[in-house]
Amino acid sequence: MTAPVTPAFQLVDHDGAPVSERSYQGSWVVVFFGFTHCKAVCPRALGRLSDVLDGLGEAADQVRALYITVDPERDTPEVMKEFLRAYPRFTGLTGSDTAVDDAKKAFRVFARRKADPADPDGYAVPHTAITYLIAPDGQYADHFADALPAADVAARLRAHLNRKT
Repeated sequence: MTAPVTPAFQLVDHDGAPVSERSYQGSWVVVFFGFTHCKAVCPRALGRLSDVLDGLGEAADQVRALYITVDPERDTPEVMKEFLRAYPRFTGLTGSDTAVDDAKKAFRVFARRKADPADPDGYAVPHTAITYLIAPDGQYADHFADALPAADVAARLRAHLNRKT
């Protein structure tokens, strides 16, 4: 059976350091794609995932949380770092349009810029709202739909953390 995604990327973290999927091997990794100008979905998802991780207690030390932008034009490392001050468990990742597109393809994430007159920059980026779980060996382990209740995400994540890899 083929995994639904191939976790692969070559991006820059919110401190400006180059990173790839290999940078996080050895830890469980939750990955969410979004953008800093998102008005509802991203803040809700990041808040929910932060609460899930907080609820894991010490087990959360085994997990790295990544927020990969789908809007690299606006989401520079500095912008990502400032935005994620509200979600300190997360590391923001960005890069060139090509690098972000490659990451989206690897994770099978849909995101496409569209006009939005309500946005000061005139556009928004509707995108897939799925959280991916990557095992310490760097392989896809699971994913959690945006509509999945936080208690269910926590239970499934805890089950993965408790299994031997």
